[in-house]
Amino acid sequence: MLERIREGSQGFWAKAILGLVILTFALAGVGSYLNAKSDQPVATVNGDDIPQSSLERAYQNERARMEAQYGDAFANLMADSEYMKTFRRGLLDRLIADKLLEQTAREMGLGVSDEQLKQAIISMPEFQIAGTFNNDRYQAILRQAGFQPKDFRDMMRTDMTRQQVVRAMLGSEFSLEGEVQQAYQLQQQSRDISHVLIPAAKFVDSVEVTDDEINQYYQANISQFDTQEKVALRYVELKLEDLMSAIDATEEELEAHYQANLDQYRTEEERRASHILLETGEDEGAARQKAEDILARIEAGEDFAELASEVSDDTFSAESGGDLDWFGRGVMDPAFEEAVFNLSEEGDLSGIVQSDFGLHIIKLTGIRPEQTQTLEQVREEILTQVKRDKAQAEFYRLHQQIAEVAFEMPDNLDEVATIAGNPVQSTELFSRDQAPELFAGNMMLNAAFSEELIEDRVNSEVMDVEDDHLVVFRVAEHEPQRTRSLDEVRTDIIATLKDNKAQQQAYEWAGQLVAQLRDGQSVDSTLEEKSLRWTPVEGVRRFGAMLPPALVEQAFKLPATEGENVAAVNTADGNVGLVRVETIHDAPQAEESLLASLEQRLTSNRGQQLYTNFVEALKAKADIEIYAAQPE
Repeated sequence: MLERIREGSQGFWAKAILGLVILTFALAGVGSYLNAKSDQPVATVNGDDIPQSSLERAYQNERARMEAQYGDAFANLMADSEYMKTFRRGLLDRLIADKLLEQTAREMGLGVSDEQLKQAIISMPEFQIAGTFNNDRYQAILRQAGFQPKDFRDMMRTDMTRQQVVRAMLGSEFSLEGEVQQAYQLQQQSRDISHVLIPAAKFVDSVEVTDDEINQYYQANISQFDTQEKVALRYVELKLEDLMSAIDATEEELEAHYQANLDQYRTEEERRASHILLETGEDEGAARQKAEDILARIEAGEDFAELASEVSDDTFSAESGGDLDWFGRGVMDPAFEEAVFNLSEEGDLSGIVQSDFGLHIIKLTGIRPEQTQTLEQVREEILTQVKRDKAQAEFYRLHQQIAEVAFEMPDNLDEVATIAGNPVQSTELFSRDQAPELFAGNMMLNAAFSEELIEDRVNSEVMDVEDDHLVVFRVAEHEPQRTRSLDEVRTDIIATLKDNKAQQQAYEWAGQLVAQLRDGQSVDSTLEEKSLRWTPVEGVRRFGAMLPPALVEQAFKLPATEGENVAAVNTADGNVGLVRVETIHDAPQAEESLLASLEQRLTSNRGQQLYTNFVEALKAKADIEIYAAQPE
């Protein structure tokens, strides 16, 4: 039967049918390719698409910037899928704002000329070598970034046009002199106050809490009584340092490492020289004649250092007699360097040496010959490095072996522990917010709380804590999130309600004192009954005071007028403050530089706020559609 099928498949009709099938698929494939967009939009703003490639480019650029700035801390954040969704959405919002500004600039008839665009590109330091635009570097960087020159110019033109709108808004704001003075006076004003801190605990004994109040509080705040999901882990970790003690190195290995890295232990020859520099200017002949005259004076016995101080155009070295300190090869101008290293003894003089800087007369003032440390001198350093290299190789071998065993034997860590040579350790139950330091990173937490490890109770993959530190773990115990019952939290609710009621009673009591003070009565005896008294504080400022913030804020709302200068306020720690303003001190005379700085900050803040409001207004009027299918 198989033979007949094989023969049939070689016949004319079979080949014809197969050809038709292939042709159909080919045409369908080509048609779908031609009809499909190669760069799907992630959003549309007033009919203009924001392509996926723009979002991806913005993502890659911002990611690179964040990685360079925050390193491993940002790598941990990237493991959090929710954070990355927010991160991408923020970038998309920025692209939408840019598109709105681009459309606004177009409506206003703004633009950038070809000459402006050209000057902007050639002035970018990224495309310069030694301060000059280099076309080869320009082309190379564009290729590396995935840009064609035309696409880059178009992007630059769009961005420069958009920036005209931004600069117009930021540059249109200003602050009046009176506003700056008023802001300074408010910020730098100080006050002498008296205050009383009234503990709510003094009123807690008179507070009663009913069952209805407990039930109402529980129902109104039921989400507060949700527990967090918790896990307890068993784990095995391995560090490079764990392997170091068992590693040894032979004499042959030390010698081989020494010879292979001999350059690290060699100090190249260095020389010290002094020079007299004469810049040639437009008349090189006159400069050379002057140099010959100076050289003749030196050869006749005049002091080199004094002449350098007197005639050298290198004013920096001239201050120290022409001294250039110690230097090795590859540091100085090639012609200058060759002349220095051709001198054989200290005190030798060069002839007249011409470099890109001018004409030099050089005096050799010191020689440090090349030196090479012996193996014995660097033995301990090499021993440590060789042992570390061997431990590194062993660590990577064990890394691979542990990864295989953890996968092949997923229901325990015993074999992993044997390979690592370390015991299986355990953690207590912990939530995401209270994880032990070893498991506090997002990558670790996402794995520890993953459905796979919790439901299937398998080993994790090998997790790299650092380059030379790994851990494998499994969930030993899991406590799901739940809402605690009223009985479980009843005691806590009673304590909370009592504290709230006690603070309310303290505030009402303080309010009675405020009323008496405004009537001109003394409250000192009433305060004494609760062992309280006024505490004076001089020179309190709006910021940085060592007092409850709510009390300071209230103090700066009050006038110093008798009868109106006192108030009660709840403090964040659950107590009550009574504050009285005694004296208001105006700000000291401000320096002009301080006022100028304040004016700049006020103007900048207003400009930023204007820009934000403008963009929000554009968004409110715009037809914006955001598509769900975005790259994760």
